[in-house]
Amino acid sequence: MIGYIEGQLKEVTPTHTYIDIGGIGYEIHITLNTYQHINGKASCKLFTHLKISEDAWTLYGFATEQEKTAFQQLLSVSGVGAATARILLSSLTADELSSIIGGGDSKALEKVKGIGAKTAQRIILELKGKLPQGITSSENSPAQHNTNVADALNALLGLGINKSMAESALKKVKEQAADKNMETEEWIKLALKNM
Repeated sequence: MIGYIEGQLKEVTPTHTYIDIGGIGYEIHITLNTYQHINGKASCKLFTHLKISEDAWTLYGFATEQEKTAFQQLLSVSGVGAATARILLSSLTADELSSIIGGGDSKALEKVKGIGAKTAQRIILELKGKLPQGITSSENSPAQHNTNVADALNALLGLGINKSMAESALKKVKEQAADKNMETEEWIKLALKNM
């Protein structure tokens, strides 16, 4: 419904912010990771998720689309509500969460306040392979120093292609490509052809 909000920051706390747009202040609930991105700025753009319940409309904001996607995926897990999803994304970055889920590390999830063994296992079972990842730090990652490649990797993951297959295809493109500074769209097209 509301994809993002961009405007002047009027108040920023670790749990919420007010963004002024044309004299209207939108109260947006945020994670600690988003707080770290926007604290000290005069204005910002937050990707949003609107939760409508019987007694309230609550707007959640995220510094990155990846964090918003992780939040929405967490909400799809039975027994995980907005408060729990927000706590998870305040304790872990979206990348860390994705790596933990991909690795099936339920013990790491259980370290987060309010997450028990059953909930951790359910999150892993239902979200394994569904969360997009950003740039990895491994030496084998083709996206290590090229933001166009990183964007292409995120796009491929967003299309539902598993991470190892996407990275392998991008690595092949990198080895074959004469122009290493191609636009993101070209990286995506060539990677799809190399799968």
